[in-house]
Amino acid sequence: MNDKKAQTRERILTAASTALIARGPIEPSVNEIMGAAGLTVGGFYAHFDSKEALMLEAFSQLLAERREMVATIDDQLPGDERRALLAAFYLSRRHRDAQQHACPLPTAIGEMTRLSADFRNALAEHVELMVAQLAASPEEADKTLADIALMVGGLALARALGPGELSDRVLRAAKSAVV
Repeated sequence: MNDKKAQTRERILTAASTALIARGPIEPSVNEIMGAAGLTVGGFYAHFDSKEALMLEAFSQLLAERREMVATIDDQLPGDERRALLAAFYLSRRHRDAQQHACPLPTAIGEMTRLSADFRNALAEHVELMVAQLAASPEEADKTLADIALMVGGLALARALGPGELSDRVLRAAKSAVV
């Protein structure tokens, strides 16, 4: 792939990622995504076979970014301390209000049953990899899984409520319940 085509593809993926974080993988249209990328719809199929292929790649890319972020947490720390550090960021106002490079799960999980199995497979792989990154031992795996579920659910509820005192309370309560 030449540089210009690769750069255009990346612009499309960035626009798709932003739309996915804000509204999930189903609602944003190809026209909207291409417009946000500063491109016309006519060029879309030179880069992606379908909207679903685009959104799956954006989803997978966003999940990989989350795992890369988790990898920066000192793996010499006990698992509960790593999860507490993650929760401090993940359940923050800054992350709740982020428009880019944020977790796509709060907007995507409700749509999983309407998406192809590829999305569920990407999600399952992500969850398994996150548990492996955050659990210090196999015995901690279920507790880690519960903490991940609590963080994603807490962030989803806080985002749904929008900025405000109740949303902030949800973030604080979920953060205090992790580990």
